Amino acid sequence: MTNYDASSAECSVYSFKDGLLSKIAHDLKHRVTRFKLRVDSTARAIEAEIDASSLRVECVMKEGAEQANGLSDDDKRKIESQVICDVLHADAHPTIHFRSTAVMPHPEGLQIQGLLTLNNISRPVATLARRANGHYHAYLTINQPSFGIKPFSAMMGTLKIKPDVVVRIIVPAA
Repeated sequence: MTNYDASSAECSVYSFKDGLLSKIAHDLKHRVTRFKLRVDSTARAIEAEIDASSLRVECVMKEGAEQANGLSDDDKRKIESQVICDVLHADAHPTIHFRSTAVMPHPEGLQIQGLLTLNNISRPVATLARRANGHYHAYLTINQPSFGIKPFSAMMGTLKIKPDVVVRIIVPAA
């Protein structure tokens, strides 16, 4: 069994702006700072636990590229608080869980199917972990309403986040 955490792997969440005032908003890259990922290659099993209160705004995204500037540290902290408290309700649902139900070889890497539990709601999910440059890269689109989560909205809905967020996980290939 191989164990990973934020010191040996990367977990990021991408959120995308929407609404009439989207021109003044930002697409964001959030970094998950506390998580545990266990990979049992013999049993072809993967389990993950993510601390819902550990999302941090890493940077603004513009046309798919990371932007060093765009938000002050105070703005980042305010957004983090809103995500943790008002979107994820981390006080009531502190941990996000994933457990694989199937891990199968694929020409590009590994096809992974599993059960994601978020906001105390479990749903089946699937992703392809592609092998590149000595790492596996997996992307998973999560529809927030499917997990009982109301996407962030402000200014009477004229400024909001799209219902789908993208989770990216990068781990060293064994």
